[in-house]
Amino acid sequence: QVQLVESGGGLVQAGASLRLSCAASGFTFSAYAMGWFRQNPGKQREFVAAISWIGANTYYADYADSVKGRFTISGDNAKNTVYLQMNSLKPEDTAVYYCARSGSRRYTPGGGMEYWGKGTLVTVSS
Repeated sequence: QVQLVESGGGLVQAGASLRLSCAASGFTFSAYAMGWFRQNPGKQREFVAAISWIGANTYYADYADSVKGRFTISGDNAKNTVYLQMNSLKPEDTAVYYCARSGSRRYTPGGGMEYWGKGTLVTVSS
């Protein structure tokens, strides 16, 4: 019943911006940490960003060092949607981006996610 549907990927030039969306359903949105991960050919899936809920409309964010200062994750409880605003995109950001749901409201680095979306492709040209 849990469903995560990503959208917003595309082909852009280096330095451009994109905003990814993840529409969630089938669970209480603010009861579970939500994250973004990415994977490209030849590399292991890596953590990008996550939100950990501390209230119905309050959360804190974690970021991978590679995207810190460029990407911003946010969650909208009213819309059951998590976003990833990506600025100053680089060719190395090219990957399939996946939305994922944790098993608790707090994200734990290295912890496994329970549910995954199918992903949306982001391609950044040089």
